[in-house]
Amino acid sequence: MTTKTSCSDFVRFFRSWVSNPMRVAAVAPSGERLARLMTQEIEPLDGPILELGPGTGVFTRALLARGIPESALTLVEFGEEFAVRLRGRFPEARVVQMDAAQLGQCGLFEDVPFGAVISGLPLLSMPPAKIVDIVGGAFETMKPGGAFYQFTYGPRCPIPRPILESLGLKGTRIGGTVRNIPPAGVYRISRQNPLEISIGGSYAPEAGKADMRRPEASA
Repeated sequence: MTTKTSCSDFVRFFRSWVSNPMRVAAVAPSGERLARLMTQEIEPLDGPILELGPGTGVFTRALLARGIPESALTLVEFGEEFAVRLRGRFPEARVVQMDAAQLGQCGLFEDVPFGAVISGLPLLSMPPAKIVDIVGGAFETMKPGGAFYQFTYGPRCPIPRPILESLGLKGTRIGGTVRNIPPAGVYRISRQNPLEISIGGSYAPEAGKADMRRPEASA
């Protein structure tokens, strides 16, 4: 990536942050060190891979560097300007412009389950119900052994424990870097009991645990 492209990406990213800081939670694209941390556990055999909120494509390029074929990538991006740019940069990838909270209802990803999900979404700035829709929907599209990778600027897992437990998930910190603006940590979100996943890919929460998808659970 050239310096000119880097400056262009920074300006575009900063403008998006100014216009909607709740949706774009950082003032600059993620750095290469964070991108390597986010993708370090993913191998070519894990494909296909789903990326949520790819933005300028920093994590996408890291996935390609790991040997993931471009044709094995599905990029879900809400912002129209970013989606158009992603289609130009990664013509062999599948770019879908949509809200990631619709993953479980859109019916677009039922043919081949994903081996992993990489998320650049600002979960810390989202309400609990939306986090449930995004994370729960992502796991509905994944293979039983698949994992969801999320970075955060906070000191702990960006997915609250009640949500993890309600979805039958667990969070594990796999690394962090101060060489990012701002410094960030990376978490692997995985199923507590992968073998209990139904054929359709949905997890049935244990009895007695609140269903975070229901309005009364977050009241």
